Formats: sequence, structure tokens, C-alpha cells
Amino acid sequence: MNNGFKVLVADSTHTQYAEEICQEMAESAKARGTGIAKRNPDYLKDKMTDGKAVIAFAPDGKWAGFCYIECWGHGEYVANSGLIVSPNYRKSGLAKEIKKKIYELSRTKFPDSKIFGLTTGLAVMKINSELGYEPVTYSELTQDEAFWQGCKSCVNYDILMSKERKNCLCTAMLYDPKDHYTPEETTQAFKKKEKIYERFLRSKQLRFLKNLKRNNLLTSVGGFFTGLFL
Repeated sequence: MNNGFKVLVADSTHTQYAEEICQEMAESAKARGTGIAKRNPDYLKDKMTDGKAVIAFAPDGKWAGFCYIECWGHGEYVANSGLIVSPNYRKSGLAKEIKKKIYELSRTKFPDSKIFGLTTGLAVMKINSELGYEPVTYSELTQDEAFWQGCKSCVNYDILMSKERKNCLCTAMLYDPKDHYTPEETTQAFKKKEKIYERFLRSKQLRFLKNLKRNNLLTSVGGFFTGLFL
């Protein structure tokens, strides 16, 4: 295992780490200034107990990383969600190990399901590409309302809704077991376009945030003038 890390399918013996994982998810999102749907410890405990999560430990036994599986559209889609690596173990290759393990678990438990993910990071896009994921439009994702309701706690929810759920700061990626390229092909395709993706992610974030600020300003101004005439 990479640098002595142990990456395991989580079970009920790991529920003691749920609080710490949730706290780190929130702190990480805050530090990056990006959106993330909020999770609660009980939800993560259920995932562990159901065998739908992966947990990683450092050589000294400390918790190091986590990710879990969500099902949507009556099992037609699954998502590998909540990927988090403890700050002490970042840039060690652990995120890639966790993504590989949760992908393998998803394929084992849900062999006929499409696997998708949303990310604002180029590094995660690269890892997904190495597993066989392809960038797709939001229209190719699940239309399960429960999934989109989960975005309400994300700081970018207003952007998502302003785009009628067709776009946001996140980039969508999908693995379709019935229609897909090989990991070698998707990896090569990503390498050829990596610089383009990098510029695209940066420009999309700047454009969306600029539009959101302008809309908020117009709303505030409109409210001010409305107040004058009431």
C-alpha cells in the first residue's frame, strides 16, 4: 500500500471516526473556499455499517482518509462522494488509493450502475480519468431529486439554480459500464487536454462568481429602492 497506508472497506468498527471525518470535510471546504454538501456523523456511520464506504489509516494507526458510495435513481447511478484526506497526509498519493478502492467497491456492489462524480479540482479529474471516467454534461447525470436536494447546503447552490441545474462550478465525470473507453484511453485524453481543463476550471469559477456577485448587488440595490417607496 502507498507509503504504508491501509485502505479498507469500512464497517461498524470504524464509526468512532465519523465525527472527526465530518469536521475535516467542513474545514477543508472552508479552507478551499469551495462548496461541499454537508454531511452528518450518523449518515457516515450508516455508510460504514452498510459496507458502502472506504476508510484509510496511516502506518501509526491514525485516521487518514475516507470516501463513500451513494445510490440514485433506484440504483441506475452511484456516486463516490465525500472524498477527504487528513491534512497531514495530503500530496502522498493517498487520495488516488482511496478513489481506486471506492471505485472497485462500487463496481463490485453495483456492477450495472453508472458511476459519476462532481469535482472542482483538477487533481480529482486526473484520478477519475485514470479509472476510466469521462467529463460529461450535467444532463447525463442522475435526475433524482434527492441528489440535487443534497446540493442545497453547498455554498454554490445559487449558481447551480441560476443555471437551471445544467452547470455549476463543479465538473461532472461519468463511468458507464455499458459504454466506456478504457482507462488508458481516458488517461491519454486527459493528458492531451489537461492545460485546457485547467484554464476552463479557472475561467468558469471566475465567471460564475463574478455573475453571482453582480446578481447579488442588483438584488441588494433593488431591495434598497423598493424600501424607499414602501
